[in-house]
Amino acid sequence: MSYQNLLFDIDDTLLNFQAAEKQALGGLFKELDQPLTPATYAYYHKLNISLWQQFERREIDKPTLLVQRFTTLFTHLGEPNIDGKRMEERYRFYLSQGHEPMPHAPEVLTDLSRNHDLYVVTNGVAKTQQKRLTEAHFNHFFKRVFISELVGAQKPERAFFQRVTAHIQAYQPEQTLVIGDSLSSDIQGAESFGLDSVWFNPDHQPNKTNVKPTFEIDQLTDLEKIVA
Repeated sequence: MSYQNLLFDIDDTLLNFQAAEKQALGGLFKELDQPLTPATYAYYHKLNISLWQQFERREIDKPTLLVQRFTTLFTHLGEPNIDGKRMEERYRFYLSQGHEPMPHAPEVLTDLSRNHDLYVVTNGVAKTQQKRLTEAHFNHFFKRVFISELVGAQKPERAFFQRVTAHIQAYQPEQTLVIGDSLSSDIQGAESFGLDSVWFNPDHQPNKTNVKPTFEIDQLTDLEKIVA
């Protein structure tokens, strides 16, 4: 099977979001003159994943998610009167500086962009994602960047992929491949829309869902064999 259109997630697929998250939280806590302990980071990380999954299920909206994670975190730390909106703004400032590529991402994008049409599909915050892609020098690889808040729908909704594929010239489903690390967002979205998918799973996490990716890889270099 030959794939022409490659739809990439950003976080923990092309850019190391966990590194950016830890760096951003560290910057925020340093600004507050508070220690960021491993336990606090672990609590925030788990909380953040849970809230994003609620967002994917349409149980909360993005503005609520962004503020609630900090009001919940600081309530947990015994500071219930903290300004969650202000904490989000400062965290976002530090997060936008995190653009460490995932292993082999630059060379894989360089190779694939020669003979394939590359796109970004992300649920992240538009301003932050655009800045991170720019500073990673990844922009030029992509024909278009699709961000949920600008598209007007979000992964894994069918409407998101309908709007994305409507802007892909000569789109053919059998020649389109979704690549991402999230079963609930990227792979579920692709499956629901009838697209093939690649689950990027470098840590070999077990698949405890009913979602079935077409392919599973643990390093980005394996993509080149799949899409050829």
